[in-house]
Amino acid sequence: MPAALPDDAATPPGYTVAVRLLCDFTGRSGDLDVRFSPSPTAQDGIAGHAAVAARRPAPYQREVTLSGRWQGLAVRGRADGYDPVANRLEEIKTHRGDLARQPAHQRALHWAQAEVYGWLLCAERGLAEVELALVYYELSSGVETVLLQRRSAAELRQAFEDRCQRFLAWAEQEAAHRRARDAALARLAFPFGDFRPGQRVFAEAVFRAQRDGRRLMAQAPTGIGKTLATLFPALRACPPAVPPRPDRPGLDRVFYLTARTSGRRLALDALQQLGAGVRVLELVARDKACEYPDRACNGESCPLARGFYDRLPAARAQAAASPQALDRETLRGIALQHQVCPYYLGQEMARWCDVVVGDVNHWFDGSALLFALALEAEWRCGLLVDEAHNLIERARGMYSASLDPWLFAELRRQAPAVLKRTLDRLNRAWKALAPEGEETGARREFDTVPEAFSRALQEAVSAIGETLSEAPPGTDTALLQRFWFELLAFARRAETLAAHSLFDATRLAGRGMVQLDIRNLVPASFLAPRFALARAAVLFSATLRPEDYHRDLLGLPADTASLDVPSPYGGEQLEVRIAHHISTRWQHRESSLRALVDLLGAQFDRAPGNYLAFFSSFDYLQRALELLVELRPDIPVWAQSRGMSEAEREAYLARFAAGGRGIGFAVLGGVFGEGIDLPGDRLIGAFIATLGLPQVNAVNERLKLRLQALYGTARGYDYAYVFPGFQKVVQAAGRVIRSGSDRGTVWLMDDRFDQARYRRLLPGWWVLD
Repeated sequence: MPAALPDDAATPPGYTVAVRLLCDFTGRSGDLDVRFSPSPTAQDGIAGHAAVAARRPAPYQREVTLSGRWQGLAVRGRADGYDPVANRLEEIKTHRGDLARQPAHQRALHWAQAEVYGWLLCAERGLAEVELALVYYELSSGVETVLLQRRSAAELRQAFEDRCQRFLAWAEQEAAHRRARDAALARLAFPFGDFRPGQRVFAEAVFRAQRDGRRLMAQAPTGIGKTLATLFPALRACPPAVPPRPDRPGLDRVFYLTARTSGRRLALDALQQLGAGVRVLELVARDKACEYPDRACNGESCPLARGFYDRLPAARAQAAASPQALDRETLRGIALQHQVCPYYLGQEMARWCDVVVGDVNHWFDGSALLFALALEAEWRCGLLVDEAHNLIERARGMYSASLDPWLFAELRRQAPAVLKRTLDRLNRAWKALAPEGEETGARREFDTVPEAFSRALQEAVSAIGETLSEAPPGTDTALLQRFWFELLAFARRAETLAAHSLFDATRLAGRGMVQLDIRNLVPASFLAPRFALARAAVLFSATLRPEDYHRDLLGLPADTASLDVPSPYGGEQLEVRIAHHISTRWQHRESSLRALVDLLGAQFDRAPGNYLAFFSSFDYLQRALELLVELRPDIPVWAQSRGMSEAEREAYLARFAAGGRGIGFAVLGGVFGEGIDLPGDRLIGAFIATLGLPQVNAVNERLKLRLQALYGTARGYDYAYVFPGFQKVVQAAGRVIRSGSDRGTVWLMDDRFDQARYRRLLPGWWVLD
């Protein structure tokens, strides 16, 4: 019988670590190599584990919780499965493609995990030995590959203690950091003498939500300092209650999530103002962090991948000790100093930082890094979701997928001969989904994914994956890889197709071109588990009404609290006028264009200065712009264009100079409709020549019907059209008043704004004429 772990349960551990993290830290070496396949999503992993477990006979045990101690280190985790009859402990891994191409560091990590679980099992159950099994489950084919080792408890204990010893110095450092962090946060003071009007009420509600583990939707007006009013109370809620209280355990991590790059910068600046003594990381997208975008992520191709895991410890240690926030440039400097990849160093530091600032997809996407880490390490996380009104549309994109027929056609022309039969079968199954008729825009909908297409899709995923994994170094596989990622995303969405999504085929211009789409309509079922895992979540924006609309579509629990912070601004600051004589309905646009342009000119004459004019489309914008230039050449104008670069956007905003005069034309809901700050007389007014309602088309009508079925007939139209449109209107109008000293005018240029159903959606502090 093996010797049990020392009985030191009476002494609290100095640090607790998950098995996966312990092994990640101690079990990898050599090159970074991601050629094998992209990581399966959490849903893929769950489905794969369930498929393997379903094949095991009773009394097979699934997800066996195990824990142990070594000196001041506590180790815990869940082994995937244990067969007590065979005395076999299984570590199950999902994958795609040829297992022979698996990088050595990945296989070593998997064996390390199996060994740690093996020792914890032996210690708990008094076993002298155990058989360890790595079970690799290929997602496309369902084939299992099983690798076996029989190990004695003594061997496993020695390996376990070696790993713990190598990790312990880091663990002691992290425990000391956590104690110092909590002590500093308990003393954290607001960096300014007092709160702005409305800011204290907001901050207090955020603190209670984060401290008590609740969900909160907070609508707060633009300009009151929402960024600081969320981060300050969230950090104050991190230290656990003293004396300890089970209902107030504190927070391990705070994740500030936003849909805009500008929001990340504001958060980083606010954290610098707070000077909180916390480790801060900015997570950026791979394409923004990559130093060699033309090279593959492996040691044979990229010098920053070569020997990555050998150089990582020194880079990690320097990053953890950095007195500065690990924003994009700081992290890049550390990475290049140690010759490691900045993107993957950022992925590693996400494990060790107290505050992570990044895009909403890092938590809410199907393969989100932060969500996976929190699930694995059982972190108590506080979410702060900035500009949360964008989350519905962003989440729809996360859980939608398309197959591009032009890309597929190009691939078929260039693909290697080994893929010809597979791609031909996929092409036939794809063509069988085509709508009747040859007219461009014809659509065909499906309640389920046809079996023939599903088989061809899975076969193509597997065959292309194997071809990519076997490609010789230096082979140009960019096109093949791009299409493979499309196939993978589409296959994942096809597996979860249900009432929340729509599968359709649309005929495009061009001979035989049919695009396939799985469009998520209601992301609630995908987002609900994300909210459930977080200890607390605060969603905030200037436009989070009506509450039911956001709660229903985002999958928030029924007990989600809500707050509507009163505006500190008064009606005397903003003149809101309705152009009753103008209709921007499609059938009236041509006839009302002259009246619209005359109104722009009259307002400019009455109060010369800088204005923004918002339109429903680029076409409508262009027609109004051309007429204004013709009738009023004395008024300076500039216009948003499609696909503007970052430099072009900056040049557009630079035209709004203090003391300047002119009208900037923009599309409602675009990059200039929210998230820009033009205080004082840089902007004194806005014209909104649309209700912002989405276009009436087949997809939106289908969305309306689906929402009616889910939430009732009365809500279907409002959820599909009205509420999304008026969010854009209020956001655009919110560019005008940014502080207590601002003054300005907003023209709502459509007679429908005067209807009661629409007026009730406008901010209560507005005084309409």
